[in-house]
Amino acid sequence: MSQPDPNAVKQFLLSLQNDICLALEKADQTKQFVEDEWQRDGGGGGRTRVLENGDVFEQAGVNFSHVMGDSMPASATAKRPELEGRSFEAMGVSLVIHPNNPYVPTTHANVRFFIAEKEGCDPIWWFGGGFDLTPYYPFEEDVIHWHQQAKKACDVIAPDYYKKYKKWCDDYFYLPHRNETRGVGGLFFDDLNEKSFAHCFAFMQSVGNQFVPAYLPIVKKRQCIPYGERERDFQLYRRGRYVEFNLVYDRGTLFGLQTGGRTESILMSLPPLVKWRYNWQPEPASDEARLYERYLQPQDWLSINSKK
Repeated sequence: MSQPDPNAVKQFLLSLQNDICLALEKADQTKQFVEDEWQRDGGGGGRTRVLENGDVFEQAGVNFSHVMGDSMPASATAKRPELEGRSFEAMGVSLVIHPNNPYVPTTHANVRFFIAEKEGCDPIWWFGGGFDLTPYYPFEEDVIHWHQQAKKACDVIAPDYYKKYKKWCDDYFYLPHRNETRGVGGLFFDDLNEKSFAHCFAFMQSVGNQFVPAYLPIVKKRQCIPYGERERDFQLYRRGRYVEFNLVYDRGTLFGLQTGGRTESILMSLPPLVKWRYNWQPEPASDEARLYERYLQPQDWLSINSKK
């Protein structure tokens, strides 16, 4: 197993943040990201970038963080007791994009690296990350494109990764209290430490670099579709599911809060506007009902494409 190189990971992550922000600014054309550098009392810091009130993106946040500490939080050690008593270093890029047009999906992506060390012991390190798509008025061709790009990110490193990490994404981004997925999935991986550091790092880079080709073609196709109050209202209602997942289940949110991370950066994933309604149900046979019936349960999107 090759030795980990945290500095190489950090340089890639900083470059990835720059590349994604430039691509999103180009797509929006009206607004630019505002950068906020911050320091963490317990060690480390980061740079948060937020674009607000653009023509295309109502809010887009792309956050880089690099934090360290003397001990891992409970969210990390609960399932991995071997991490107790070790210092840690964690770094990553995390983003969430909330578009204006309800026909453009919300999306999330994250790539990260952890290393935990203890004197006299070998370091424990791993990579994690992925990207997922949350449409409101989905188009099957967009979902297929998204999963094609996810598979492409995997196939250049290990052809068996797509099936494995697609299922993990479906299982992870699931709201059991609603009995539905958050969206149409993508990729999710964690605790990746196999073959070599170089192998795992290459996969993390592939996932990070594939995000823009996966998402922006969908934005370009859908950003000019006319919409009205009904579609906007449904978008705000469905954003509530995003909030529920991030505050109740998301590991990254829990890790950030338990390690004393910067609250503003951690919660930048939440949408600027959102609605909840008591016991709301879509009208039968409506476009809104189609989301629930067709898109909020896991399925093999690439097999659908191969049958056409």
